[in-house]
Amino acid sequence: MRRAAIEKQNRWMLERQRQFRMAADVVCEAFAAIDEVQAVAVIGSVAKALWKEVPRFREFRRARIEVWHECSDLDLAVWIDHQDRLGALRRAGSVALREAYEAGTGISVANHQLDVFLIEPGGDRYLGRLCHFNRCPKGKLECVVPGCGAVPFNQRFVDFEPHADLLTPAEFTMLYERGVGRVRSALDLPTVDVEESETVT
Repeated sequence: MRRAAIEKQNRWMLERQRQFRMAADVVCEAFAAIDEVQAVAVIGSVAKALWKEVPRFREFRRARIEVWHECSDLDLAVWIDHQDRLGALRRAGSVALREAYEAGTGISVANHQLDVFLIEPGGDRYLGRLCHFNRCPKGKLECVVPGCGAVPFNQRFVDFEPHADLLTPAEFTMLYERGVGRVRSALDLPTVDVEESETVT
């Protein structure tokens, strides 16, 4: 495989993470305007400096060529006082992403790529995931999972248990805290050196 193709793939992976981080800032602003939201943090691969791995793409996998990890969605942890208005929270995130795209900001992240983990303040108990459907229940296969929609727009997944370290990065990736305001931009989170990203492994 040509070096140029590998470098192009690496640049795209870095650009994709940058788009997700821009989206995190946009969604955070929308969530911060909702009274019951106490804090917002980026978690998952969008929060970290990317690492090299053999990707899912056939031409790279066949040759065992490593490129930067592919960010496929935006994981946010949202500490929330109550779940009475999860529909409004869902709408706020969806509208923010759509408006950012229509404004030509360079953000191309769809609503279904936003994965919001709902967290109880104080004990950091996982409450569920914010559903991305516009109605609850929507009548989809996902809606028949036991407990899904018992709290409207709180989505449940079969046998899902969050990893114990789910919130470990949050101390360093917090974007917003009530009473403090914006803590940082997601664009300020650790990233890889651009020159290193063009080194073939």
